[in-house]
Amino acid sequence: MSSAATRPAGQDHLWSVDEHLEDVLATVRPLEPIELQILDAQGCVLVEDVTVPVSLPPFDNSSMDGYAVRVADVAGASEDFPAVLEVVGDVAAGQADLLQVGPGQAARIMTGAPLPPGAETVVPVEWTDGGLGEGPVTGMRARSLAPEGAYGHVHVYRPAEARAHVRAKGSDVKAGDRALEAGTVLGPPQIGLLAAIGRGTVRVRPRPRVVVMSTGSELVHPDEDLGSGQIYDSNSFALTAAARDAGAIAYRVGAVADDAETLRSAIEDQLVRADLVVTTGGVSVGAYDVVKEALSYVGDEDEAGSGIEFRKLAMQPGKPQGFGSIGPDHTPLLALPGNPVSSYVSFELFVRPAIRTLMGLEDVHRPTTRATLTADKALTSPKGRRQFLRGAYADGAVTPVGGAGSHLVAALAHADALIVVPEDVETVEPGTEVQVVLLG
Repeated sequence: MSSAATRPAGQDHLWSVDEHLEDVLATVRPLEPIELQILDAQGCVLVEDVTVPVSLPPFDNSSMDGYAVRVADVAGASEDFPAVLEVVGDVAAGQADLLQVGPGQAARIMTGAPLPPGAETVVPVEWTDGGLGEGPVTGMRARSLAPEGAYGHVHVYRPAEARAHVRAKGSDVKAGDRALEAGTVLGPPQIGLLAAIGRGTVRVRPRPRVVVMSTGSELVHPDEDLGSGQIYDSNSFALTAAARDAGAIAYRVGAVADDAETLRSAIEDQLVRADLVVTTGGVSVGAYDVVKEALSYVGDEDEAGSGIEFRKLAMQPGKPQGFGSIGPDHTPLLALPGNPVSSYVSFELFVRPAIRTLMGLEDVHRPTTRATLTADKALTSPKGRRQFLRGAYADGAVTPVGGAGSHLVAALAHADALIVVPEDVETVEPGTEVQVVLLG
């Protein structure tokens, strides 16, 4: 069970935001590491340093299409007095048997091809006549169309310094270097680096599997017709998207009707694919608050160490919350309120950090900053509650978006920040500096 079991807090205890978050993070543990193919590891966190087995690039190679030459052979070359060199063949990317470039010679070389023995620099093809004898060219003809271009003579119209247009062996990373540190989240560039140094698998913490479930007999799936008293289920979509944004593999479960046995069965069915369960709705004090009814029994009847506790938090929105673990594997479960803004704010404050903790990240919180409040009138906040208001942040200033109502979905869609009003503040005047949680 969560560490709350040891607290002398009764049903009427009002938890602070920090107490509840501390309890959640003290209970959630990072997932066990596994070995994954690098593409399957996208979005996962490395659990060990990755060192470079072979230098990158592994050999000196050309960064241009042109001619590999000796520096002395093109010194002083100009359009009026070009250097004329014998072309001894082609050097293509991936070629194993390399030509020897001697005095007065040049090898036609392609981008990425190894610098052949004897060559000291690369002259871009645009600085030559391409072997055609008709002045500077803009490129090479395809070998399949003009195989004779690999031999004959080439006129070079400009000199080149030593190792010009040459990518040196190990200039990116050297063998033995640390390519990636433990704790790195693997995105496309990191996966590209792993492939480039020959790593096909890595040891990571897997992305957590999060099951999101809405409750309420009034909820209807989008695209279906609304009946009397019904609304569309937005919470499960918003929270599933938020879980994916946090780095999880998220599964949305269709809305469950207000029946305790049905909900209990639905949650138990999902445990096989869940590292974390998130429910929304049914945690307040109403007669149809089904999550509370379905899960309050768990502390007495489930395995030792499991249990769900329902709490009141000193925050607005999001006062009613539930947290604990369920099932044989003690899967963490966070029960969030049903109002759309309440559920989303609760997700950002509690569920997102839990997901990031499961991933094994050190920094699990959204970034915060200080901003100047721009508003037409003062903001008000209930005493003793930490209030989170939607806001739009730009250039060190934040403007409230919409009102304080916890049902204002449209206002939430236009917000990119949360304005934090502390528990001991009841009024915030325009121009005041406030704390802001940045959401994107």
